[in-house]
Amino acid sequence: SICLLSKDLSLIVRSLICFSFSLFFWVDHIMNLPLRTYRSMPTHGIGRWRYLLPKQPKKRREKQPMKPILAATDTAYGSLNVKLSGYDMTLVEHYTQYIHNLCNRLGIRVAESYALPTKSTEVMLMQEKGTKMYVDAVLKTHERVVQVNSLNAALCPVFMEVLLKNQPEGVQLSVKEHTEADYHSRFKARPELEGLMAQINQ
Repeated sequence: SICLLSKDLSLIVRSLICFSFSLFFWVDHIMNLPLRTYRSMPTHGIGRWRYLLPKQPKKRREKQPMKPILAATDTAYGSLNVKLSGYDMTLVEHYTQYIHNLCNRLGIRVAESYALPTKSTEVMLMQEKGTKMYVDAVLKTHERVVQVNSLNAALCPVFMEVLLKNQPEGVQLSVKEHTEADYHSRFKARPELEGLMAQINQ
């Protein structure tokens, strides 16, 4: 009986050893496999469908129509332009954002907030001995406009006082009524194109 038990134990130990070796082999094989091999496989445009649609002609970008100018009343102003200008674009842009956020906090309705075309000014210097002039520097003036509607007359002094107290150095501030000329100043003048259009219309 003791011999039989020893033989059975030896068989069980051998089978366990074989099973452990086979399990180790398969685990090692699985660990060495590349993960998600399907990601590196080409898709050849699977899921793309826009190329199947007929090509449509590009729409011409039309000029933004002018919004109606609000008239002033007994208790509120009409359309006002808060105009900012300066040579440092970062200062002008940040001050514009501050004014816009201030209007939102005070409940002032902002109709539009836009940028005007940048203006360049050349600073000329004359030589000490001579008559020729040369360009010493080019100054670029950046302008932003925040257009507000129906500003309460009682709130206007407080609004202007806060703007003036937080006005950064080098930024000019002006407030005026919105006119049709202000709308046309938003777009760059193209005299050559206007001359050609005039010739075509004739």
